Amino acid sequence: MGTPALTYTISDLAAEFDLTTRAIRFYEDMGLLHPDRAGASGKQRIYSAKDRTRLRLTLRAKRLGLSLQEAKEILDLYESPRDTQMQLNRFVQVLSAQRGRLLEQLADLQANLAEIDEHLQEAQALLQMPFEKK
Repeated sequence: MGTPALTYTISDLAAEFDLTTRAIRFYEDMGLLHPDRAGASGKQRIYSAKDRTRLRLTLRAKRLGLSLQEAKEILDLYESPRDTQMQLNRFVQVLSAQRGRLLEQLADLQANLAEIDEHLQEAQALLQMPFEKK
């Protein structure tokens, strides 16, 4: 007899990944997770080890700044029987585009910091000057 597959409730995953059950249901609505249904009315969600892995990878993609649609596309590519070369090329495209967006944001932040430093220096210089009293 084989080992039974690990399954998780929505509460199990919410606790493990420090998410709300609402967030997990949202990921399900986005097509990122595909739980089985149980119970008399089919309302109880039963998540597989595959769903758990997809959730972990979705959260990693979010940390990298990818959209949920980009995360779904990449996860779905890896589950399809297509050519691995195509999958890796798409993964490289998505990550390269995100890297470019982050570099642009970094340049903007550096420009903002330089402007703040300039205003701080001007204000500190003014504070060193004696103020006239009327």
